[in-house]
Amino acid sequence: MSERSLSEEQGFLERLRARDETRDAEPTWIAARRQAGAARFKALGFPTKRDERWKYTDVRRISQGRFALADNADFSPGQAAALTLPLASAIRLTFVDGLFSAQLSDLAALPAGVTVEPLSQALSDNHEAVGGVLGRLTGVDFSPFAALNTAFSEEGAVIRLAPGVAVETPIVVQFLSRANAAPVMSHPRVLIQAGARSEATVIEHFAGEADAANFTNVVAEALLERGAILTHYTLQEAPLGDSLITSLQVDQGRDSRFTSFNVNLGGALVRNDLVSELNAEGAEAHFYGLFYAQGRQHIDNHTLVNHNAPHTVSNENYKGILDDRARGVFNGKVIVKRDSQKIEADQSNANLLLSDRAEIDTKPELEIYADDVKCSHGATTGQLDEEAVFALRTRGLDEQTARGLLTLAFAGEVMDRVTLDAVAERVERAVAGKLPERFNLTGLVELAALEQGSHAQEDDEHDRDG
Repeated sequence: MSERSLSEEQGFLERLRARDETRDAEPTWIAARRQAGAARFKALGFPTKRDERWKYTDVRRISQGRFALADNADFSPGQAAALTLPLASAIRLTFVDGLFSAQLSDLAALPAGVTVEPLSQALSDNHEAVGGVLGRLTGVDFSPFAALNTAFSEEGAVIRLAPGVAVETPIVVQFLSRANAAPVMSHPRVLIQAGARSEATVIEHFAGEADAANFTNVVAEALLERGAILTHYTLQEAPLGDSLITSLQVDQGRDSRFTSFNVNLGGALVRNDLVSELNAEGAEAHFYGLFYAQGRQHIDNHTLVNHNAPHTVSNENYKGILDDRARGVFNGKVIVKRDSQKIEADQSNANLLLSDRAEIDTKPELEIYADDVKCSHGATTGQLDEEAVFALRTRGLDEQTARGLLTLAFAGEVMDRVTLDAVAERVERAVAGKLPERFNLTGLVELAALEQGSHAQEDDEHDRDG
């Protein structure tokens, strides 16, 4: 580790020591886990572009930042309401700069057999039960940021579903970022335990004040028992000055089904790591992603599916839309372990560049150690078809609307899977702007998709093994 890098890590560790001096007494195992996180972070250091998994992502915006820790969760209900995802009903946990806000949370609709509470409360109620699970999937060796999270983590969300419980109301974990006098950092933890044959939708939503410039580092773990069904949304609308690192690992039991919708619209520097472990027959993982970046935004998505058992299924479809001087990264890997026969795995990444200066680095990967499998992966990169733009303009649309519709049509293959209107509307507004009400949006998007057709210039890398 270089002297420069060491000084960067030292600054974060000094803030940890200062926090420890004011922290209330906590169980020995928590203190030991913090020390392990700090030691591992010091040993690993911040990743650099020499690290293969970080070769396209420069984290100096974070490592060289002077981030304090928030000491209050003050945020007016009016300010929060303007940022909150408009759902007809929701179970909601809200965190302001990483601190729990009871005032902005709503836990009134909790059905029997469902626990949703801040991590601090869960640890206070039964720290041994929570501690036995926390960190089981995402430990200090997962990444330097996971180690940093382990060292600093004080708050987060714990969601537990009893066997057989189906929760119809979405569970929203909302992270709000304030425009503070000085930037702050937070390291929340999210734990989801889905009992056998339980079912729920969980939304992690990131939003904040326009002038915020904070650092959020989230580690989430989900454990799905036999037959459990979990639909997980990440709706990332962080302020354009924020840095965001998210890590989500999923442990899937027999016949479980995990569906991820990873939608990224905001943030200056964003890195998402998503890992699913298919550990028993019948397990399914479905990853759908959309990232839309403008200006100098940088959005990096790394995904990994481990087929650890036979008769498992994975499907992945990520779409990237990049404008101005934005940069996107997609690295998706599927590993089929030895003796994991009769599996199906499909992976696709398509990207649309709206500017000659935008950049995408994409790398779909397959590692197959079994012989009776159906696997495919592919990547494409193209631009809007000018003939399609012209065709839409002949139907009375101005150029901006025509381009917006074609861009939205490109995202349609992913967005058609989204069942929450509130999420779809956020994407439509971000990608296509406020469309004229006199037009039928659905019809025009379908028309735009047809016009776009096969005209897009593509660099297609497709590989199929079986």
